[in-house]
Amino acid sequence: MKKAFYLLIVLSILFACGKKSNFTISGQLDGGAGQTIYFNKILISNKLPDDSIKLDKDGKFSFKGITSSPAFYLLKLSKNSFVTLLVDSAENAYIQGSYKNFTRDYKVKGSIGSEILLDLDNRFSSAKAQVDSLRKLYSLHKDDPLFASKIEEWNAYYTVVKTDHSNYVTSFIKKNPFSLTSVYALYQKWDDNSFVVNDLQTMKTAASALFSVYPKNEQVIALYNNTLQYVKQEQNKRLTSVLQENAVNTTNIALPDADGRERTLWSLRGKYVLVHFWSAKDRASRIVNPVLSEIYNKFKNRGFEIFMVSVDNDRVAWMDAIANDNLSCINVGDMKGSFQAVTNYNIQELPFNYLLDKEGNIIARNLKGPALNQALSNIFK
Repeated sequence: MKKAFYLLIVLSILFACGKKSNFTISGQLDGGAGQTIYFNKILISNKLPDDSIKLDKDGKFSFKGITSSPAFYLLKLSKNSFVTLLVDSAENAYIQGSYKNFTRDYKVKGSIGSEILLDLDNRFSSAKAQVDSLRKLYSLHKDDPLFASKIEEWNAYYTVVKTDHSNYVTSFIKKNPFSLTSVYALYQKWDDNSFVVNDLQTMKTAASALFSVYPKNEQVIALYNNTLQYVKQEQNKRLTSVLQENAVNTTNIALPDADGRERTLWSLRGKYVLVHFWSAKDRASRIVNPVLSEIYNKFKNRGFEIFMVSVDNDRVAWMDAIANDNLSCINVGDMKGSFQAVTNYNIQELPFNYLLDKEGNIIARNLKGPALNQALSNIFK
């Protein structure tokens, strides 16, 4: 039933978005006679020239436009004095306010989206003013012992204010997943580094819903792409966390290669290294080798090396496997089972590997083809 309801909403919106209609944005700003007011559609890909008009003797103005779906517009007096409107086709938005305090006291009617944006702005401005005031108090008195108890109260109230507004905006977005007002709500920020809504799931839900209705809207496309980027960043953070949890110290390995030259694991410090234990006579090892060869060729010029340790005791079989499997990475083995290395690295099965960072710490264990490729792609992105 719920899915059918949402489908009905989507279809009704899509049907309404098909036809272009005229809209108007007009109003009156007290004390602004003769001043210039600017009007422009908000775009990401390019900037259209501002449309402008002088307020008449009563401070009145009027702009006309045409659109087939809701769109964001700026109504601007100067670089730092502007309001954002969300106007749909056939709407007649009317703005009432004063020229001097335009952004603080304007009212709007005749445009549902613009009325919602104003309400969101007013709620946010109130919360932001309280947050900024508390930050200022804390900065002034954080080292004053006389204010120790007060600072604790301020911190508690600071958290309440931010949490309450964040919960309100999150709830608003969840109730309006198909409305462009949710785009506006999602981009409210306390400061340059922190958004009001910091919940990736809410962002994903809104981005998917909006993209299903407005696939050509620039703001929606940007939100959708940003969401995909945030999802990728979270995945990378989780992977990094797992790698760090697995980090331990390792021991050096010094064994001869196929030419009889001693090769040491520690000589590769400064590179990411896959220490891979295998056997020429082990079927599972031989199946993995072509995949390892492909991954090695992909990342070898980016600071990656594979240090393959053979546990064989048959030199001919080992040499044949290296040639037949096109293994151009470092291959070592003493043809006595490489017992010391196997013991030090606690090898219980074949094939088995460890991924080392540039300092020689183990950051992952036994990564197979796709998992190894993904880990290296994240490292060398």
